[in-house]
Amino acid sequence: MIARLRGEVVEALPNRLVVETGGGVGYQVLVPLSSYDRLNPVPGGQVTLLTYLHVRENSLTLYGFATAEERDIFLLLIERVTGIGPTIGMAILSGMPGEQFKSCVVAGDTVSLARIKGLGKKTAERIVLELKDKVGVGETWEASGEGAGAPIRDAELGLLALGYKQADARKALQKVLEGAPSAEAEELIRLALRSMS
Repeated sequence: MIARLRGEVVEALPNRLVVETGGGVGYQVLVPLSSYDRLNPVPGGQVTLLTYLHVRENSLTLYGFATAEERDIFLLLIERVTGIGPTIGMAILSGMPGEQFKSCVVAGDTVSLARIKGLGKKTAERIVLELKDKVGVGETWEASGEGAGAPIRDAELGLLALGYKQADARKALQKVLEGAPSAEAEELIRLALRSMS
């Protein structure tokens, strides 16, 4: 799995970059507009992307993101919401900032979500229903708005993106926090995964 790329930008289009990582190998990476705007890539410049490799029967497609938050939202969408694939996941990230998307899910604002190109009312309703009610991610995002600790919130979202249920993720993190109350998100995830295995 290709999880990260760093290299020289060879080609930069609003939804696609070609990044040469060395040895003459260039990777085509599809990026949402939010990442493109944040990175502001120019040919010849350096770029670092967090990536997700989508494997299908007849193709391998590499998706890139400027931040872990964008990648986590993308993974939640394509792995936890029925009928949402990478194309719609990218459209959502291109259509509104991550924080606004989280707010829409928490508030159940399907009208704003349905305004994104490629999304309809039924798909917006399904996103809210499945992320907020089934996965429970809405509660985590709501807590983050109320000042929950960033490392704990990020660790919980990371575990949710990996496919764990919210109740299991919280239970594991509570256990881990007793021994490592000041750990960063990456360490919390690692310890939580170890405790759940």
